[in-house]
Amino acid sequence: MTTTYIHHSCFLVETTTCYYLFDYEKGALPAMDVTKPIFVLSSHAHHDHYNADVFMMLREQGMQRVYAILSSDIKAPADVDVMQVSPNREYQLCFGQKLITFRSTDVGVAFLIEDNGEIIYHAGDLNDWVWEGESDAYNEQMTADYRGQIDLLAKFLNGRTIDVAFVVLDPRQEKNYDRGLCYFLEHVSVVKVYPMHYWGKPEVMDAFIKAHPKYQAYIGKTE
Repeated sequence: MTTTYIHHSCFLVETTTCYYLFDYEKGALPAMDVTKPIFVLSSHAHHDHYNADVFMMLREQGMQRVYAILSSDIKAPADVDVMQVSPNREYQLCFGQKLITFRSTDVGVAFLIEDNGEIIYHAGDLNDWVWEGESDAYNEQMTADYRGQIDLLAKFLNGRTIDVAFVVLDPRQEKNYDRGLCYFLEHVSVVKVYPMHYWGKPEVMDAFIKAHPKYQAYIGKTE
């Protein structure tokens, strides 16, 4: 399995089966094997997680088998093979992979993919979105909702390990920036986690490692 960071929350993962392109917004795509299938996954319709131009870009690159997996809040393009998905559901993909969705604490879904024994997780905007200035009731409900979904993820995994995960680490949350990633690492077994959604401030990864050195070996730095 190989992982390539594109931009913001967008990553390209290649397995022996296919490519998975998560939450494309913008950025150059690397050269790929045009005969290998690619799944374009978008967790929700926000502009920083979905850009329909990606399908034209893939056609121009010569990709011969392009499939889309889009959250149900996204208007599906007419000229693409699309599966639209809802939260907390299980789906079978066309090459035998299993897809499980989780409910975002913002909009849309998070993705868990099982592909020939390898497991990939992309959080979308599923995060513990606690903010200074919000009410205690709002923040407490947010934390409960987030932890409920991560607990469901851990229960589904049943002790198995995620090979690669993409999880929000957003510096706009100020002192609360690490809440979601810490809870994830405390409750889910994972080989490598790539922080994302950090709005052009990659130094937040160094801050996280400095604050939580016990997790350093798990963090894959994107830039």
